[in-house]
Amino acid sequence: MGESSEKMKDEALKIIESFQVLPKLVVFDLDYTLWPFYCECRSKREMPSLYPHAMGILLALKQRGIDIAIASRSPTADIAKAFLNKLGITSFFVAQEIYSSWSHKTDHFQRIHSTTGISFHDMLFFDDENRNIQAVSKMGVTSILVDNGVNLGALSQGLTQFSRNWNTSQKNKQKWLSNYSKKPDTSNPAPSNSTSK
Repeated sequence: MGESSEKMKDEALKIIESFQVLPKLVVFDLDYTLWPFYCECRSKREMPSLYPHAMGILLALKQRGIDIAIASRSPTADIAKAFLNKLGITSFFVAQEIYSSWSHKTDHFQRIHSTTGISFHDMLFFDDENRNIQAVSKMGVTSILVDNGVNLGALSQGLTQFSRNWNTSQKNKQKWLSNYSKKPDTSNPAPSNSTSK
């Protein structure tokens, strides 16, 4: 691991540790999110590289015990997997859903949920395509659009949004529970029309 990855990891850890509420799983797209190219335009023989902050972020999440996964609509899964191997990060991911699909990644997330058992509300997702962000957000996943690869700013933005979403869902849950508990007990209703003569 290079000096810059170590520095980025420390920076990413500072960001992560500034949040009380954290996702159980962080999911990354590959092309133009973790690395600056499309796999289908590259050859397995090449040596890939990640965006400058990406390795540090992955290492920080791993060190903090937060699971990480991949959701990629790449038509060349073999190249993507070869690149993950070359970068030495294959073992980082608890799930790797890498295949072409028309579902804007909703299938990928259903499979990730099945594999990990982690609910969509406990996931944070980074992708460079707005249509994927829109589709996956509707599933309840906090989803962040990255402009020029995942970086410390995107990580901070993602964790901030995740905390907001989590707090909102907790408030809604409390509201629902308090409304529900105020309702009269109708589990054993008194018999109606029991007029005795």
